[in-house]
Amino acid sequence: MSFNSKKLSLTVILTLLSISIHLVGFAQDKKLTFTQVYLFGQPRILDRLPSLKGWFDENHYLQTKKENDKTFIMKVNAYSGEEDIYVDYAVINENLKNGLDASKSVDVTNDYNDFLFTKDNDLYYYSVPRNEFKRLTQDEAKENNPTLSPNGKKVVFTKGHNLFVVDIESGEVTQLTFDGTDDIYNGWASWVYMEEILGRSTRHKAYWWSPNSEMIAFLHTDDSPVPKFPIFNSEGVHGKLEWEHYPKAGDPNANVKLGIVHLKNNNIVWVQEDETVDQYTAWTFWTPDSKELFYQLLNRGQDTLQILSADLSTGKNKAIYTETQTSWVEFFKDIYIFKNGSGFILRSDRDGWRHLYYYDMNGKLINRITEGDWAVDEIKYIDSEKSVIYFEGSVHNSLETHLYKVKYDGTDFEQLTKSGWTHNTTISPRGKYFYDSYSNINQPPKLELFNSDGQTVRVISDSKTKIFDEYNLGTTELFSLPTEDGIELPAKWVLPPDFDKAKKYPVIFSVYGGPGVKDVKNNYSAHFNRYFIAQNEIIYFVIDHRGSAHFGKKGTSLMHRNLGKWEMHDYIEAVKWLKKQPFVDSTRVGITGGSYGGYVTCLALTYGADYFTHGIAEYSGTDWRLYDNIYTERYMDTPDENHDGYEFGSAMTHVEKYKGHLLITHGMLDDNVHVQNALQLVDKLTDLDKDFELMLYPSSGHGVRFPKWNHAKRNAWNFWYRHFFGKEFVKE
Repeated sequence: MSFNSKKLSLTVILTLLSISIHLVGFAQDKKLTFTQVYLFGQPRILDRLPSLKGWFDENHYLQTKKENDKTFIMKVNAYSGEEDIYVDYAVINENLKNGLDASKSVDVTNDYNDFLFTKDNDLYYYSVPRNEFKRLTQDEAKENNPTLSPNGKKVVFTKGHNLFVVDIESGEVTQLTFDGTDDIYNGWASWVYMEEILGRSTRHKAYWWSPNSEMIAFLHTDDSPVPKFPIFNSEGVHGKLEWEHYPKAGDPNANVKLGIVHLKNNNIVWVQEDETVDQYTAWTFWTPDSKELFYQLLNRGQDTLQILSADLSTGKNKAIYTETQTSWVEFFKDIYIFKNGSGFILRSDRDGWRHLYYYDMNGKLINRITEGDWAVDEIKYIDSEKSVIYFEGSVHNSLETHLYKVKYDGTDFEQLTKSGWTHNTTISPRGKYFYDSYSNINQPPKLELFNSDGQTVRVISDSKTKIFDEYNLGTTELFSLPTEDGIELPAKWVLPPDFDKAKKYPVIFSVYGGPGVKDVKNNYSAHFNRYFIAQNEIIYFVIDHRGSAHFGKKGTSLMHRNLGKWEMHDYIEAVKWLKKQPFVDSTRVGITGGSYGGYVTCLALTYGADYFTHGIAEYSGTDWRLYDNIYTERYMDTPDENHDGYEFGSAMTHVEKYKGHLLITHGMLDDNVHVQNALQLVDKLTDLDKDFELMLYPSSGHGVRFPKWNHAKRNAWNFWYRHFFGKEFVKE
C-alpha cells in the first residue's frame, strides 16, 4: 500500500488546531467573499506565478510578460534572473494585416521565427527573419487544426474531412486525400477517439508530422457504423437537432486505419491492418531519424496492447511489444525512443505499479529500471550521455510528487526535491537546471530554480501576497482514515475558522472519484471554494478510495467490472467515521461533484441514502449503458459481458432508497455526458414521487461556464443554505 501520510489522531489534530487558532486569531480576521472566490473579484490574496514557457537553452528560460497592454516573451538568465526581450509581439503586429495578433497565433516554430494564424476560415503566415506576411488559403471552407512542419516550410490542415498541405514558399495547396465525407475523416478523429484516446486538447487532430518534415502519418476513420445520438439545441424559433456519432457501451465502433503520406510524390502508404477488426489504432511515434514509425493497437476488450513498427514504403508491420493484463491496458502516451536507435523506454503498470522499463528496438527487455509499491508519473528528461533518467513520481508518500533521477540500470537512485511538498518541475535541455513550482496544504505555490543536484539557485516568485495572512481560511489537515477491512484511506479536510469541537457542523464531501485519480494531495489549492465552504461553518472533506492512484494499478484493478462498488463502500466508511466525531452533524452530510463526481453523488443519494443526506450532482453519468464505449468498456467490459456490474453501477437501480435532498444540474448541449443521463434519473424519481431539484442550462455543454457560471454557483449555495441552515444565501 502506497499511502504513508502522517497518522495524526483526532485529539492531536484538534489540540494543534486550538493552539494555532489562539496564536493567529488576532492577525487573521478577514473572510473571503463570494465575488473573490467565484467571480475573480478583488482583492486577490494570491498572485499568479510567472508564466514560464520552457527552456530556450541550457542557461535561459522563456517567460511571458505583460506590461502596459503589451505582451512580450522574455529570455531570462536562469542564474542571475537578468531579462532580455526575445519576442516583442507589438513589433511583430505592426507587420501583420487584417487585425491579426502574434500572441494569438495558432502555431509557431520553437524559435518563434514562423507564425501561423487563422482568420475568417483562412490561413496566414508570417516570417520574422524575412519580415514576410502571406495569405496561404482563400476559400469559404474552414481549415481545421493547421500545423507547421518541423522545418517551418509547410502547413498541414484538414478541410471537409480531407487532408491538405500548403507549401509556404510557393503558396501551392495540395489535397492529399479525397474520400472525406460527413462520415469518413482523414486526419480528423471521431468524437470518441478525441475524447477517450487522443484527448480533447487535440481538437480532433489525428495526424503527425515526421521529424524530417517529409511525411505525415494520419488516421483514416469511417464513422458510419457508429450510431448517432441527437442533441437538441433550443436556440431560435424552431430550435435544431444536432447529430453526434456516439458509440454507447456495446455499440459498434468506427473503422480506423493508419496511413502515411510521402510528400515527395503525395503517395499514401496504408499500414497493413484490417480496418474492419474491432480494435483501436492510435498513438504513433516516429523515430528521431524519421526512418521508422511506431503505432499501437488495442483490442476491443482493452486487455491486450501491441506496439508495432511500420515499414514506411510498404506499410508492412512488425510486432515489437505486447502487453496483456487481466483487467485493462492503456495506451502508452510517452514512449521515449533513443536517438542512437538503441531502444526505447516504457512506463508500464503491468506489475501493479507504473514503472520504467528499457527495451531494445526489437522489443527485448534490456533492464527494468524502477520497482516498488509506488508509481512513476512522468518522464521529465533523459540524459543519454550519462545514462540517467529524470522522472516525477511518489516514492515514499503518495500525497506528494517529487523529481528523482536514476541510471538506466536502476542504480544511483536520488530524490532531488524536498519532502513535505508537491512539485512540478521542468528541466533544462541538458539537465543543468530545473525550475520547480511547489506547494503544500498550508503554503501557496512558489517558483524556484535549482541545479541538477537539487540545490537552490534562486527563488523566482512567491504567489503569497502581503494580505494573505490577513485572512482566516480555516485549518487544512491531511490524515488517514481506516476502513473496517484494514485499508488506510488518505483524507483531507478544511475545518471552519474559529472551529469549536463542542458545536455541530455539517460536512460537504467534494468528489471526483474516477479510477486511478488522486483527489487528496499535499498541495495548496488556488480553488478557494474549499475555504469559502469552511468559513460558512461547514467542514470541507475529501477522501480517496482504494481504487485511486494512491494504491496503484493494483488498487485500481479492483474497480474492474465494478464501477460504483468500491467508491461507495469507502465513501460510506468515511461517513461512518465522521459520524463518530462529536462535532459532525450526521443529519447534514452533503456530497458534490461533476461528471464522474456527479455519478458518485447520484449513487451516494440513492445507494448510500442511509449515510448521505444532501447532494449536488453536476453533469452526471447515471447509468454506464449511456456512456461511451471506450471509457466504459475499459473498466466494465460490455453490457452483455457484465450485466450484473452495469445493473449495480446504475443510480437508477437504487432510486427507491432515495430520501434526502438532491439538486441535479446539467447542460442541454453536453456532448460528453448526455443530458439523457439526468432525464432518465428524473423519470425514475418522478415515477416514485420523490422530491428533488433540477436545473438545466440549455446552451451549456459539459460544465457551466460564464456568464451562467455566476448563476450556477449562487444556485448551489442557495441549496446548501436552505437545507443546512434554513435560510437564503446572501452573495457578497
